[in-house]
Amino acid sequence: MIVVHVHVHVNFESVQAFIEATVENARNSIREPGIARFDVVQQTDDPTRFVLVEVYRDQEAMEAHRETSHYLKWRDGVASMMSEPRTRETFSNLFPEDKQFGI
Repeated sequence: MIVVHVHVHVNFESVQAFIEATVENARNSIREPGIARFDVVQQTDDPTRFVLVEVYRDQEAMEAHRETSHYLKWRDGVASMMSEPRTRETFSNLFPEDKQFGI
């Protein structure tokens, strides 16, 4: 499994619109067969900062996600809402093991 953390810093006036667009993307993303989990979290002491926690079953699933219409709509729709470019970190899952997820 591949775990991706996407860090996003949003303009203050765009926070609500960003949340709406991102939750819509997450709802569609979790329906993809290659995605095991897709969380949207907001920093408690700075509501303009978010982390998307995306868990993919494999590399192919991660690549397929970036080609979906809902991802492309999200990417293009929120670009102007960000106060700086988003960043991402990619991790390999060590625990729990895939079999514990029923994968």
